[in-house]
Amino acid sequence: LTGAQDGSVRMFEWGHAQQITCFRSGGNSRVTRMRFNYQGNKFGIVDADGYISLYQTNWKCCPLTGTSPKPYLTWQCHNKTANDFVFISSSSLIATAGFSSDNRNICLWDTLVSPANSLVHAFICHDSGATVLAYAPKHQLLISGGRKGFTCVIDLRLKQQQQLLQSHDSSVKAIAVDPTEEYFVTGSAE
Repeated sequence: LTGAQDGSVRMFEWGHAQQITCFRSGGNSRVTRMRFNYQGNKFGIVDADGYISLYQTNWKCCPLTGTSPKPYLTWQCHNKTANDFVFISSSSLIATAGFSSDNRNICLWDTLVSPANSLVHAFICHDSGATVLAYAPKHQLLISGGRKGFTCVIDLRLKQQQQLLQSHDSSVKAIAVDPTEEYFVTGSAE
């Protein structure tokens, strides 16, 4: 699965010289992150306009009519830009990281309710925007990185921020959690 600066999202398969489908054509907002859910039956994309779109991977494309797979859900999760997202547990709960004018830059969404009511909780952290997310399922922790080098640890059970750490002097670009969830590692733009 590839996402591009022109906004296109294409799927390729080993052994095929060409793409097997185009989920989103060029001319859309720049794709900032794509992720599959744990089961591999869904994937999502977030873009520079602040939107998230969710797709089923078991799409049915009709080559005769040329119809492209459509997202089963699309909504604007941040009003400036969306940089990252993670599927939480069952994949019906999603956390997004981005930049919103009201500083609600980490948001928790329920995809089983209407988009107008889907915001479960918004966290006001990373005043210049959140750049990256990681999820630690065993401890129900959401770890986010921000543009100013801070890392925030959020307890999803309590829906509250546990820690705010100055990890770097520049934007946090990557977060990895070890399989035992004892440690996490951050990487920055520098």
